[in-house]
Amino acid sequence: MFPIADKTFPIDYLLLYGTRSFGVGRVAAPLTWHPMSSKIKCSILLIDDSTVDLRLLMELMSARQMRVNVAFNGRDGYHKAVLLRPDLILLDVSMPVMDGFATCRMLKNNERTCHIPVIFLSAASEVKKRIEGLSLGAVDYIGKPFSEQEVIARVGIHLNLVTRRQSSPPETNPDKPDAEADLARRDTVLIRTATNYLREHLTLPPSPEALAKILGTNEKYLNQAFQDSFAMPVFAWLREERLRQARELLALTETPISDIGEHLGYSSGANFSKAFRERFGCSPRDLRVELKKASHPSEENC
Repeated sequence: MFPIADKTFPIDYLLLYGTRSFGVGRVAAPLTWHPMSSKIKCSILLIDDSTVDLRLLMELMSARQMRVNVAFNGRDGYHKAVLLRPDLILLDVSMPVMDGFATCRMLKNNERTCHIPVIFLSAASEVKKRIEGLSLGAVDYIGKPFSEQEVIARVGIHLNLVTRRQSSPPETNPDKPDAEADLARRDTVLIRTATNYLREHLTLPPSPEALAKILGTNEKYLNQAFQDSFAMPVFAWLREERLRQARELLALTETPISDIGEHLGYSSGANFSKAFRERFGCSPRDLRVELKKASHPSEENC
């Protein structure tokens, strides 16, 4: 059961019908703002495991004629965002099942949700955490315990920015996809999120188990998704990506070979050379020499 104002409702009923059915909109509103078009009700998705915070946020949003949906963990919130495509998402950071950062990564790598502004809510006050949240694509960060006036002001700013957009995201087929197509789409988003994360952390990548936790899934499912997409598990894909980038850097730059190996996460030049030779049949140095000869054939006779 979930308490709203002076009444108590089943959580499933709350999730299905929102808070407007409960008369929460009659709550006094000390601070008001108006969307650019009063004819359109803005939709807000609240993702938080705190019932206290959810109740307060629902009262604030519903009092301003917004349509509200809620989720109690990141995974449920992600699925609701894909289905509902709200105008804005308020997202807690510390939650069970899938935390806010993992949820934001998934949202920003899905074409159905990447355009939706995300505002983080968190009790973490460290600048590092705030920067991490913003670097994932969030538009704002509000600390807990939050001020009601600050929440309404920041939500209003970003909703008004949404209404000013000249272009809207492309509409997808409204027909309900079959279960197989839906699973393939979810795996595509997972793979895209995972590979982007690994490319950004080649120097010091997480273990497959840690990566799965970051993405809000489990190692077995993640490896199976990689196997289905690339015919290799996560570790093998990471090895291939490192060597692919190594070959590209050797061909297109004059970066010292030792620096390339270090940049790609190899513990020593010897390990880098060994891995490169096993993959391409020659050392990094030999490849660079051959590529230079190929680009300047006249120098061979000098």
